[in-house]
Amino acid sequence: MTFNLECAGCVSRGIPFLKRLHTEFGEQVNLLAVHTSHGHRLLPREKVEPTLIRFARDFARLPFPVALDVSGELARAWHTQGTPHWLAFAPGGELLRSVYSSQDNAQTRLWYLLEERVG
Repeated sequence: MTFNLECAGCVSRGIPFLKRLHTEFGEQVNLLAVHTSHGHRLLPREKVEPTLIRFARDFARLPFPVALDVSGELARAWHTQGTPHWLAFAPGGELLRSVYSSQDNAQTRLWYLLEERVG
């Protein structure tokens, strides 16, 4: 999931949903949160990284890796529409699904995809 700490939908719905996915499917899939500037203010690494580390470690207590896409280049390369944007890949790297939003419909589509893939 690409996200940004300034995105209310990311923090209030996206991150909690990603944690639920980890609880349910974490043994069968690899989950990654990528903090990106794409669609948001471009801030230098030294301003973003300490806040992101505190958020991931101390506030949200994320049980999966968090990456930092400072420039937004990674998110743009995958044609994300904003944040949160979900990308699901097959084990070989093939993009299976690209979903923008944290609303119920997006969450349902991702949940069904993972149930279908891992049983």
